[in-house]
Amino acid sequence: MRPHGGLDRNEDANAAALEAAKGAGYGAVRWGIPFAVLGVAGYFLSPVYRGLTVQFKVFLQMSGMTLGSMIEADRRLRDYEKGVRLRKSMRQDERVWKAWEQSLENSGVLDEKANQSENISGGSKT
Repeated sequence: MRPHGGLDRNEDANAAALEAAKGAGYGAVRWGIPFAVLGVAGYFLSPVYRGLTVQFKVFLQMSGMTLGSMIEADRRLRDYEKGVRLRKSMRQDERVWKAWEQSLENSGVLDEKANQSENISGGSKT
C-alpha cells in the first residue's frame, strides 16, 4: 500500500503543480478581463443581459475565468513536462558521451590522437 503524504517528498510533482497553479492564475486574469469587458458591454447594450440576475452574471464571469484557468494551466504543464523531458534527455546523452570518452581513453585512442596532433603542431613550428 502506498504511504500517505507522498507529494510532500516528491519535488517533481510539487514543481509541476506550482507551474500549473501559476498558469491557472495567469489564465484566470487573462481570460477574466475580456469576459468583464463583455459583461460591461452586455450591460450597456443588451436589455436581456441587464435582466439577468446578479448570480447568473457572476456565473458567466466565473465560467470565462475557469475556462481560461484550465487552458493556461494545461499549456503551462505541457511546456513544463516538455522541458523536463528535454533536460532528462540531455543528461542521458551526457552520460553516454562521457562513457564513450572514458572507453576511448581506456583503449588509448585519445592518447594516440593527442600525440599525433602534438607531433604535427610541434613539427611544423620548428
